Amino acid sequence: MKNNYDSYVATFLEYLFAELNYSKKTIATYKDSLRVYKIFLDKNKLSFLNITTKEANMYKAFLIESNYQNKTSSLKLSAVRSFYSYLREIKTINNNPFLNIHNPKIEKKLPNFLKDQEIKMILNPEKLESVYDFRNYVIGEFLYATGLRVSELVSVKVNDLSEDTKTFIVMGKGSKERVVFYKACAPLIKEYINNIRPLLLKNGNSEYLFVNKNGQKISVRSVENIIKNLALKNNIKNKVTPHTLRHTYATDLLNNGADIRAVGELLGHESLSTTQIYTHVTMDYLKKVYDQTHPRAKKTK
Repeated sequence: MKNNYDSYVATFLEYLFAELNYSKKTIATYKDSLRVYKIFLDKNKLSFLNITTKEANMYKAFLIESNYQNKTSSLKLSAVRSFYSYLREIKTINNNPFLNIHNPKIEKKLPNFLKDQEIKMILNPEKLESVYDFRNYVIGEFLYATGLRVSELVSVKVNDLSEDTKTFIVMGKGSKERVVFYKACAPLIKEYINNIRPLLLKNGNSEYLFVNKNGQKISVRSVENIIKNLALKNNIKNKVTPHTLRHTYATDLLNNGADIRAVGELLGHESLSTTQIYTHVTMDYLKKVYDQTHPRAKKTK
């Protein structure tokens, strides 16, 4: 394996899976990033074990010239940087040439969220004509009540739910467990489990909370289509996804006085900086609070 790039990549990906518990999706992203890096190496006739800082900078330029967006370039650079950290850890190299190569600056987009009236329009219990309509409505309410990622929602099992505490444990990004509260839609979930879900199962069996027309675990794509169609059906013109409901959940909590750190915990964010993007969308609310509560601000209206 002395100079075999593919072999080192294979052991690195195995390390990510076995030692760091990375998800299959994340590992696939790393694998593709290292495939692109190999194209660069071959094109410039470079040995991956003898890369200099200058050549590492050349790779950053290569990504930009290849028209990758800054976010994608950053992901690919991070993957290669991690690969070289691994090579250094197993004492294959002495220095990581990518250690001081900074990722391209990523412009943070403000999260798209729904206003109160839009939430009421999408989550409308008066337009339920079938068991599928009811299931779709419950999925929307569950996403808004919990702030779950769609990948987390499809993995929730009936036995995960505690009817006493109205909570359950979910495994989020980076294999990080967190407690999720569903009290806001608990009566609806109970009705769904008792009266609607059995009809969807059609005498079949599934451990998952939300199932498809065949009584099997519902897919991420199906949930995405369900939320999209709920918006279209109720004349919401903006693009609405499951993540839009997650953003709305976070924004509404902050607008109603929740501590930003607590919101970060509820969302399963690894760092406060990830949650802080929501402070931009709550600025109007904060300005209103300031104007209404500061003694001198009230006088200068």
